[in-house]
Amino acid sequence: MTVQLKTVAADEGDTRLDRWLKRHVPALTQGAVQKMLRTGQIRVDGKRAEANTRLLPGQEIRIPPVVENPNAALPRTPKPVDERDAKALAALVIHKDSDVLVLDKPHGMPVQGGPNITRHLDGMLDALRFEAEDRPRLVHRLDRDTSGVLVLARTVGAASKLAAAFRGRDVEKTYWAVVLGEPTPPAGRIDMALVRQGGPRGERTAPAEPGDDGAFAITDFRTLDVVRRKVAWLEMKPQTGRTHQLRVHAAEALGCPILGDGKYGGQAAHLEGLSGSLHLHARALRLPHPAGGWLEVAAPLPPHMKETFAFFGFEAPRPPKARRVS
Repeated sequence: MTVQLKTVAADEGDTRLDRWLKRHVPALTQGAVQKMLRTGQIRVDGKRAEANTRLLPGQEIRIPPVVENPNAALPRTPKPVDERDAKALAALVIHKDSDVLVLDKPHGMPVQGGPNITRHLDGMLDALRFEAEDRPRLVHRLDRDTSGVLVLARTVGAASKLAAAFRGRDVEKTYWAVVLGEPTPPAGRIDMALVRQGGPRGERTAPAEPGDDGAFAITDFRTLDVVRRKVAWLEMKPQTGRTHQLRVHAAEALGCPILGDGKYGGQAAHLEGLSGSLHLHARALRLPHPAGGWLEVAAPLPPHMKETFAFFGFEAPRPPKARRVS
């Protein structure tokens, strides 16, 4: 075993060092990476680096000899995706090119695993390789109960650029929500810091109190339609990406919980005769395309929101086709 010197490829720019190492040296655990970085065994262009160092194409990574642990568990082979699931996933694709894949994520589908979640999108991404050598990669998230536009990267380079775009807030996100009550004023900006906290109903997000170390959270909104001041159709554009930001801003800042959101609106968030599912939909995204220009993509309403829109007479336009613009 000898020291290895590897060069960062052109499509690996802006990748975190620890993630680059995990991809190129799977035998390295996160703990081993941290220890080797602390002791200077792993270096970037001959210099010490941190796990979160963003790499540049052409940089040289020094990797010390890696000793395999004979007692370590072998990596689990992903289960093959059921044929019916594979067909269902393929039907969700609303845009595909050599760098980017966009899905219309259904309400109720978890994006990743977690406690008591064994079936999730991340575990079935092999079904969405199409002609690509690698499985697509997640670059952002949607809550399980939120439907709509979900972007995947088809290459390492695209993943790095897209993740940077979401992280740097270069992505314009448009959500639609049906809320209880009529927001006053009908349009504006919500600037309410949020904190994560535990509780009897599980971890929640709440408005920050004075003295709390809250994360700033900003949402622009406007009312698109309203019925008898009891129910409104909102367009919401988050300028930050905090957990459950739109749900808390609707319930706490506007006093108008999202229909079906019992977690933040309680029983008042449900109406008899209408679906109890969360009425929050990631309608559209405008984001920098990894190959240049911009990608604009939109998703149709999920079935339960279509029924609610029809019930109240809300007239939603059909989503435009995805397009690349300069």
